[in-house]
Amino acid sequence: MDMSRAEKCAEFVKKITGDFVPEIGIILGSGMGGIFNGADIKYIVDYADIPGFPKATVEGHQGRFLFVEYKGKNIVVMQGRVHYYEGYSIQETVIPVCVMKLLGIEALLLTNAAGGINKELDAGDIMIITDHISMFIPSPLTGRNDERYGERFPDMSCVYNIHLTETLKNIFTRNNLEVKTGVYVQTAGSNYETPSEIRMFRILGCDAVGMSTVCEAMTAHYLGIKVCGISLITNKAAGLSQAPLSHTEVRKIADISSAKISVMIKQFIENL
Repeated sequence: MDMSRAEKCAEFVKKITGDFVPEIGIILGSGMGGIFNGADIKYIVDYADIPGFPKATVEGHQGRFLFVEYKGKNIVVMQGRVHYYEGYSIQETVIPVCVMKLLGIEALLLTNAAGGINKELDAGDIMIITDHISMFIPSPLTGRNDERYGERFPDMSCVYNIHLTETLKNIFTRNNLEVKTGVYVQTAGSNYETPSEIRMFRILGCDAVGMSTVCEAMTAHYLGIKVCGISLITNKAAGLSQAPLSHTEVRKIADISSAKISVMIKQFIENL
C-alpha cells in the first residue's frame, strides 16, 4: 500500500489547519452528513480543494472535512466518503483514512447506511459492527508495503476495538435505546444485491450489507487506529421485502434517524 499520495494530501491539509491535531476521526454515511451542523467548526476543507484527493460523487455525500472541537476533544469529520463503485481503485477509496492517520487520529468511528440481512433487523434499527466480511472487492492493502505504517501481513482477528464497541453499547443502554450487534459485509456495488446473494450472505453469517466501511476498517486497523462502527439499517435486503430498493429510500430513512444517531455519536465522543 503506497502512502505517498496520502502524505501529500495531509501536508496540504495541515497548511490550512495549522496546529489543530484531531484525535478522533468520524466518517458519516449516507444521510448523516448534518450531524455536526452548528458545532464549533474550526476549519472546513473540501475534498475537491485537496490536490490528489478522491472526490465524493454520490448524492447525499457533501465531500468535505470538518475540523471540530467538541467537549474539549479535537475531531475530524468526513461529510461523505468515496466508494469503489465510483470508479476509484480500492486503494484510492482509503486515502481519506490514511490522511486522517497522518493528521493525528487515534480512534475512528465508521458509520454507514446498510440493508438488513438478519430478519430481526428492520428499517430504522441501529447495529454496532462486531466483525465484517469483504465480498467481491480486493484488499486495500495490496501493493508495495511501507513498514513505517504497518506490517506486510496484518492480523485481522479483532478489527473492531472491544473497548470502543462496549462504550457504544453502554451509551445506547443508558439512553434506553435498543441496539443490535452483528457482522457487516461490503460488496462492490453500485447495484444492490440479488435475493440469491443475500441468501448466501446469511449462510455465511452476515447480518447487514453495504458498499463501504470494510476497506476503511481494514486500513485503519493496519495503521494502528482503534476502530468501531455503526450501521443504520435503512431497508430490508433484497428478497426480504416486497418494496424495491432505492437510494432515495435509503436517504429518507437515514434522515429520519439522524437525530438519534447524532445524540449517540456526541455522547460517544464525550466518553472517549
